[in-house]
Amino acid sequence: MFRDTTCGALRASDAQKRVTLSGWVQKVRDKGFMCWVDLRDRYGITQLIFDADRTEASLVELAKGLGRETVIQISGTVILRDSANPNLPTGAIEVLVDQLTVLNNAKLPPFTIEDQTDGGEEIRAKYRYLDIRRNPVKNNLIFRHRVSMEVRKYLSDQGFIDVETPYLIKSTPEGARDFVVPSRMNPGQFYALPQSPQTFKQLLMVGGMDRYYQLVKCFRDEDLRADRQPEFTQIDCEMAFVTQEDVLNTFEGMTKHLLQEILGLTYTEPFPRMTFDQAMKTYGNDKPDIRFGMKFGELNAVAQHKDFSVFNQAELVVGIAVPGGNSMTRKDIDGWIDWVKRPQIGASGMVYVRCGEDGSYKSSVDKFYTEQDIAAWAEATGAQPGDLIWVLSGPASKTRTQLSALRMETAQRLGLRKSDEFAPLWVVDFPLLEQDEETGHWHAMHHPFTSPKPDQMHLLESDPGAVKANAYDLVLNGNEIGGGSIRIHDKATQQRMFQLLGFTPEQARAQFGFLMDAFEYGAPPHGGLAFGLDRLVAILGGQETIRDFIAFPKNNAGRDVMIDAPSMLDQAQLDELNIALSLKS
Repeated sequence: MFRDTTCGALRASDAQKRVTLSGWVQKVRDKGFMCWVDLRDRYGITQLIFDADRTEASLVELAKGLGRETVIQISGTVILRDSANPNLPTGAIEVLVDQLTVLNNAKLPPFTIEDQTDGGEEIRAKYRYLDIRRNPVKNNLIFRHRVSMEVRKYLSDQGFIDVETPYLIKSTPEGARDFVVPSRMNPGQFYALPQSPQTFKQLLMVGGMDRYYQLVKCFRDEDLRADRQPEFTQIDCEMAFVTQEDVLNTFEGMTKHLLQEILGLTYTEPFPRMTFDQAMKTYGNDKPDIRFGMKFGELNAVAQHKDFSVFNQAELVVGIAVPGGNSMTRKDIDGWIDWVKRPQIGASGMVYVRCGEDGSYKSSVDKFYTEQDIAAWAEATGAQPGDLIWVLSGPASKTRTQLSALRMETAQRLGLRKSDEFAPLWVVDFPLLEQDEETGHWHAMHHPFTSPKPDQMHLLESDPGAVKANAYDLVLNGNEIGGGSIRIHDKATQQRMFQLLGFTPEQARAQFGFLMDAFEYGAPPHGGLAFGLDRLVAILGGQETIRDFIAFPKNNAGRDVMIDAPSMLDQAQLDELNIALSLKS
């Protein structure tokens, strides 16, 4: 064997034991008559000692010449250190080496393989296999493994069956661009990589599988950011003969299980629930972070009908109270005003109010309002003495979005978004449809297979914008970690939905005929939910970006700089696939 134990296993109780270890050279410390080598593997670091009094001279010289990341095998005797290192699990011992074999020499790595490295993001991405040797990345991947195993354990214990679904499927409109794959055996035709296994899991319910899950790769050709990748992993689940309440209870249970088993956090109370309309009114978005306050206070009734035309002309005047914000300097406040004017936010300006410790108020619009007027603003926003009030105004939807971004940035800078605090929340009663402002066409807010609320079916044709969906999202710390719905399971309702979404009968048949046919063979009521595994793992791991929890991620341009993908195909491959390129300049 190359090793009989690992570099993280040995303790003081192993003294005088003979061992064989293999791993990578982390560091060499040459003291002339004595040499120490830190040997690293996935499990930890063991210090090796080469002593001129106890080790052959040739072996000491060989050890002194070892380069960083060289792969070696050693054998020797475990001894107690003269001076223990309390910061290292193996710090009480070292191995007195009497055999050393170099298994593979290594070039000098382009960055140091340390917890705090000198390598920038791009160079570490190019040499990702080296980056994975670093504890922060290695531990993230191990953490992901733990979460995945607990997910599988919970779902298996709940009677869910792990079923694989195809990766080469038919292109269907699901909101994002498909990645397509040419078929050599069917010239001119293409597969698509699945954006989700949506129709397949519904077909599994028709097939009587009852409870399905899968940790599955999904693919969407869309612009990237920190929490998006072109390929990502879903915990995809579906259940038959269930109501919305059944689904929520099942996956609330799974979330509580993960928080307990992974983080040691016990949640005995039901997760709070909030309607979509409440979330938008109170927080300005449908995935609110409820770890802190700063709820929206609508001010139309107390800020309009004065002499300030900016507010009088606005559809919505709304504010939030910033705890302790009165300590900000005027320069600080001017910086925030500039922040909301950035193109990414798009506000034309911002009004502020200082709430004095003595109960007084001073605002940037004092000449238009009395202190009694401003006191009503403080009451509406919940502001306390010592706080600051931010106020935005304009079109209702746009202004809520702007204030939501301001709320989150303010909380981030104030340290209110603590990574070791977790606040789960169900958002329910989403609109079934949303309307394109330019074309007037209706689009499914989730997907075309989402069921309307049963008591609102009669509004589908007469008032589609008023129809609520049997849809739900699970939000954790301001991030949507899971979403799903009760599905349409009868052909007639599905046809009505396709018609409302602008599909002709022929288009609906061409795209989804297989599903419509299946509904005629006794489809059970069913529903499900899909978690974003990458995002869930990152949040449980105390981070908001997913890249370091993925073994080989893409960059923001969708490229894998390590293997240099995507890349061009040679002409022979293109000819075999019957593809001719016509690239735009």
